[in-house]
Formats: sequence, C-alpha cells, structure tokens
Amino acid sequence: MTDTSITRRGVIAATAAAAAISATGTAAFAADAQTVFITGSNRGIGLEFVKQYAGKGWNVIATTRSPDKADELKKVAAAHKNVVIEQLDVANNASVDALAAKYKGKPIDLLINNAGITGDFMNPKPQTFGTLDHNDVDNFMHTNALGPLKVTEAFYENVKLGKGKKIVAVTSLAGSFGAKFGGGIPGGYWYKISKAALNAAMVNVSMDAAKDGIIVTLLSPGTVRVEKIGNAKMPGLIEPVESIGGMIKVIDGLQPSDAGQIIRYNGERQPY
Repeated sequence: MTDTSITRRGVIAATAAAAAISATGTAAFAADAQTVFITGSNRGIGLEFVKQYAGKGWNVIATTRSPDKADELKKVAAAHKNVVIEQLDVANNASVDALAAKYKGKPIDLLINNAGITGDFMNPKPQTFGTLDHNDVDNFMHTNALGPLKVTEAFYENVKLGKGKKIVAVTSLAGSFGAKFGGGIPGGYWYKISKAALNAAMVNVSMDAAKDGIIVTLLSPGTVRVEKIGNAKMPGLIEPVESIGGMIKVIDGLQPSDAGQIIRYNGERQPY
C-alpha cells in the first residue's frame, strides 16, 4: 500500500466518521447499567460480544467501519434499546478522534479492542515467505496493533471515569513467541507480526494504567468459527458463543495481578 493510498483512505474514513456521528446518541442507555465499548462489532467475535453484553443488560457502544453494511449488527440494535451503533475505523486517527470527541466525559466501564484483520484464508501467498506482499504490512499493523493502541489512548479518560476500569484487546495464539507463533504453523507473516506488536503495546499500556487502577490485559479467543472459516473443518474449532462466553467470564474475574497477561477464553494463561 502506498503512502498516497493510505492518505486517501484516511480522508474518506474521516469524512464518513463526521457524517455518521449524529443520531445514534446514548439516549436509550440505562443510567444504572455498565457500559462497554466494542470495536469491530459487525461480525464474528465482535458481534457475539455485542449480543452477549446486550443480553446481560449492559449499555453497548458497538462500533464498525461501515454501519450501512452491518446488517446483522443492526438487527441486534433493533432488538435491544441498550445498543448504539457508531462508525469507527480504528486504522484512521481522525475517525478515532472524532468519536472520542463525541463521547468526551462519558464513563466507559469496559473497552474491548476487538477489530482486526487476518487476511484471505483462500489466498495465503501474500503472507507466505517467498511470495510476501510487502504492500500489505501497513494495513495489518495499523488495524491490528496501532489502531487498538490509538483507541485505548483516545478513550482512556472515559475508562478512568467508569466503575469497571478494564481494557482488553483480542489477540491470538499466532502472536505468541512462546507458542512458536500459532503452534509452529508456517505463513501468516503479517498477521503474526501485527499480533505480536499488539501484545507488546498492551503490556506496556498495562504498566502505565496501573496507577489509575485500570486493568489492561489481552484475551486469546481460541480458534473460532467465524464467517471467513465458514464450514471448514479445523482441529479445536469452537463456536463464537463458547469463545465469547468464556472471555466474558474471564473479564468479569479480572484482578490487578492479571494486568499485562494473555489469558485464553478458558481461563488458561498463554505465553508471550
């Protein structure tokens, strides 16, 4: 990806962000309920987080890069008055800053950095050594690592105002050195590198956040059957309901000693 294309995408995303920040608001939010902010809410893991937290009675700020295309998310929001949809491109600083300005001064109890990209499962060549597409690396890094860091910084004061004081980021076994990058499975260079960078960023943030009583940790969801996987048969594959249910249980039980750790959906610690 060229610098010109990155700039053009930034301008487009910023314009869309400004146009989208309008009618959703927080008027339907219950004053006595906790609030969760979720990135990448339009499908897969993020969508399931929205469903389960909405079902638990939380106020849910569900963000997605393209709300107009988020049909399933809109169905959830239509069924739950405690869900509000906001436009957010985590890879675009202007988009993040615009939404942060809208929510300035509003407490957020839990921030979930879920938005991320894996690449095309059907075409592994761009992430395979010998055929690496180096034009892709910026997109992976901005979405999977730098984006979550920017979102965390932009909404940090909101979390300080909340009672829950928890920030989590969805990582992957593929980004763990101790697990030989996803159990030693080759390929996936940009995804693995970006998730390793995410781990480093959030561990660093966890140390800075400790003084404010905020717990920052990383969650590993397991191998989840999401849209890109479809009906493919893979070892250890689990359904979103199980993965997200497990991660929510982990989040509920987070203690200061869990800060900076990588915790799997089943409560096990994952190596760095």
